[in-house]
Amino acid sequence: MIHIGDLRRRVVLEREQRSDDGGGGATVAWQVVATVWAAIKPLSGREKDRYQGLEATLSHRVTLRYRADVMPDMRLRMSGRVFDIRAVFSPDERRQWLICLCREIVRP
Repeated sequence: MIHIGDLRRRVVLEREQRSDDGGGGATVAWQVVATVWAAIKPLSGREKDRYQGLEATLSHRVTLRYRADVMPDMRLRMSGRVFDIRAVFSPDERRQWLICLCREIVRP
């Protein structure tokens, strides 16, 4: 069961924005879509086993209020950390909550 009080972290939803660089290539920038409250937790070993068929590198589960515009090609930023969204679903199909399965991007 998810409670609104569990959403204690501010996260920034971002969408990739590509633009022509004039030389036949493209430049990529990340555009802010929204800043929302979320609950974020590392996936347990059991959850990793459950979602292994989806992607072996999943690391976190992020819960937020339902939004129709969140897609698997987006990312989340939180306190200097970046998470690629790999899968999105509404756990009870009532469009109240949204679960994002993410992979944390670790930069050297």
